[in-house]
This record gives sequence, C-alpha cells and structure tokens, in this order.
Amino acid sequence: MTVQPPLPTTMRAITFADPGEPDVLRVETLTLPQPGRGEVLVRVMAAGVNRPDIMQRKGLYPPPPGACPRLGLEIAGEVVACGLPQEGTTMPAIGSRVCALTNGGGYAQYCLVPAGQCLPWPTGYTAVQAAALPETYFTVWSNLFMPAIPPAGTRVLVHGGTSGIGTTAIQLVHALGGEAYATAGTAEKCALCETLGARAINYRDEDFLTRIREMTHDKGVNIILDLVGGAYFNRNLKCLAMDGRLVIIALQGGAKAEQADLARIMTRRLTVTGSSLRPRDSASKARIAQELHTHVWPLLDAGTIAPLIHAVFPLEDAATAHQTMEDGEHSGKIILQVSPD
Repeated sequence: MTVQPPLPTTMRAITFADPGEPDVLRVETLTLPQPGRGEVLVRVMAAGVNRPDIMQRKGLYPPPPGACPRLGLEIAGEVVACGLPQEGTTMPAIGSRVCALTNGGGYAQYCLVPAGQCLPWPTGYTAVQAAALPETYFTVWSNLFMPAIPPAGTRVLVHGGTSGIGTTAIQLVHALGGEAYATAGTAEKCALCETLGARAINYRDEDFLTRIREMTHDKGVNIILDLVGGAYFNRNLKCLAMDGRLVIIALQGGAKAEQADLARIMTRRLTVTGSSLRPRDSASKARIAQELHTHVWPLLDAGTIAPLIHAVFPLEDAATAHQTMEDGEHSGKIILQVSPD
C-alpha cells in the first residue's frame, strides 16, 4: 500500500446509535480506515446530503450487505492512500482531487471509496461544487441516458424539478437536445426550473396531466423521471406517449398504486421500470462513472451545466442539514463542509 504521510490514526465522523429524528446524529472519533484492494482513502473536504441519508437515519433504508453503515454517499476531497491495484481499474494518483460516489461513510474526515467510482473535479470547481455531483449525476445518467442517449427532441418530464436530482436532470436533458418539463410546488421553484431549461408546472395549482397534454398538444412525453411513486402512478401513465417509459427512483408519495391501469401499459406499449443506485456493484458504478467522464464532464468543464447549491453546513451541523432537507423548501443541493484536523 502506498501512503502519503503523515496520516492521523483517528478521524471525526457522523454516527447515530438508533434511528430517529435529525437530533440522533452525533460526532464520534473513529479509527482511520485502511484501503483494501482497488480502494482509495480520500481526505474529505465536502460531502453531499441526499434523501437516502434521511431514509437511512430513520431506519427505512438499510445499507446493502458489505457497505459502510455510516451516512454519506458522495464526497469531494484529496486521495491520500491507495490499496493494491485491481485488474481493470485505474487508481487515482495520491494527491489528486476527486469527487466520488461512495458506498457509505462520506460524513467524515476520511472515506474509503472504490477507485472506479472516483472522478476528477471539473475545471475550476471547489470542493463544495464537486461534492454536489456524484449522487445526482450517477442517478440521472444511469436512469435517463443509459444504455443509450435518447435522440434529440425526446420529451422528458421530471418530477421534483428543484431537487438535486431534478435540477441535474433538467440541465442534462436540455444540454443533450431534449425537451424538459418539470413539476414544482411554488411559483419561485417553477421559475427556477424554467431558467434551467424546462417548461414548469406548479403541481399545487395545476393538474400536471392536463398541463402536459396541453403543452405537448396531446402527444405526451417519452420519459418520466419520477421521485413520487404511488400517488402519481396512473397520471404518469396517462402522460406517456406511445412506447413511453416511466422510471421510478423514489417513493415520496407512497410505495403502492391503487387500481393501476395495466391495460394502458399494454395498449400503449409502455415500460415501467425502477432502480436504486446504492445496491449496484462497483463494476456497474464504474461503468456509469466512465460514461459520465466521457459525456458529461466536458459539459461541466465548459460551464454548460453546473450543480445548484442551496446551503452549506459544517460537518458538525449534519442534523441541521438533514432538517433543512426534510423541510422541503430547498432548491438544489445541501452540502456538508469538512474541516481538517
């Protein structure tokens, strides 16, 4: 193992003993982890806060087998140690600055990450900006643009348009030649969606199904990226054009759909699919990272697209960051900034 000295023997990390409200989160001193084969140890400068962190803290989203049980799925920082190389994986150089999709444990001063899940910081980025990328970009790219990038003109409806996922999806659809539509809950959030390149629908004041039909002249949309789930299921089906695709990636509106219209799925040749990023193996995540580096990182380098940052909190204020996300008034990403020893 190659190590850049000196490294401490301990680190500060956010932990919780039992599921509960944000106030269960605490700062604990832990032993510094050591990288295994194909892993790197990153000195964390910033970490993203994501909805799965909230669900895990509540006891509703247990980590998959073998994953770190602590919170934090995306980080930005400096590589300080490398494990033995793994065949087919390029190990980042010690001292390089990376952002990474983690397998847990990002709310800490140091974090272990499979090397294939690391990407360089885009040109001119700070740690806070870089930490806002991995979870949302891996999720959006794998669900909307893999296995193939949809052709120009593809109509995509994004629910939760001002979330981290939503703002990322709108920008990528727009940048790659699609037509983006988005739902949001206030006039201000709708205005933000429109500045990012989407036609926005205020779901509190308007029925999104009626508006989609009007906006598309009854053509419908080709793809829906849905964070709501059961409460929107049948209306989503009615929004889809022939051969359309509904992609469910969260269940904020419930996990069950009453009286699902299966006949519409058959007669319109619709595809209903869903995914969860965290349980995927490292090889799958590495493939997503490679595609992002090829297709998306040039857009980030050029400033064509960029993450939106809602708020930045110190690592020690993770509970406040969680409460801010749960309040639901944010637009864009919530980030924890990690101070050195």
